Amino acid sequence: MASLIDLSHPIEEGMTTYPGLPAPKVGAHLTREGSRDHYEAGTEFHIGQIEMVGNTGTYLDTPFHRFPGGFDLADLDLGSVAGVPGICIRIEGQEVTAEMIDALEVRGKALLLATGWDRHWRTDIYGDATHPFLSGAAAEALVAHGVTLVGIDSVNIDDTRGGSRPAHTALLGAGVPIVEHLTGLDDVVGRSFRFYAVPAPVRGLGTFPVRAFAELG
Repeated sequence: MASLIDLSHPIEEGMTTYPGLPAPKVGAHLTREGSRDHYEAGTEFHIGQIEMVGNTGTYLDTPFHRFPGGFDLADLDLGSVAGVPGICIRIEGQEVTAEMIDALEVRGKALLLATGWDRHWRTDIYGDATHPFLSGAAAEALVAHGVTLVGIDSVNIDDTRGGSRPAHTALLGAGVPIVEHLTGLDDVVGRSFRFYAVPAPVRGLGTFPVRAFAELG
């Protein structure tokens, strides 16, 4: 049996994913107690309800998140997010430069950046502008080298100290999905694996949570 490593943060009531965005509200449309009036004795169900923004937990960005004419979640090619050969590298420092990834063989692969920032998850530090990020030049280099998907265990794949988002622009502009807020990447650094990060196919949305995981080879 294949060994699977979960790389996702659980979604919980009231948690903050990205500073300034509303926390999810998790509840019930129909409680077990309320369902008893609809079914025979001994039969009951819970119908859950969640209210959240698409950028909640570990999530995937499609081009529609950045570009009005880009493809959305419903038009996302499953081949780009399911069973993709993966590479995970450990990153030291704040900026991931083009020089750091220049020698990598990324064509047709998912590149995951293990920065260790996930250790700050659900703390005030997590959203700080000192978080690690991918430079615009590095993102352009990855596109040029044929990367299929890029993921990071940080609050944003871009530098948030300014208003531009060159990594999002380069990657999503080329149709390369982005997965942010990964966790546990140390477990796959340097290992052979296939990456999965499949969102629900929602028409008209560009971002949605995923259950990201690695299948070790």
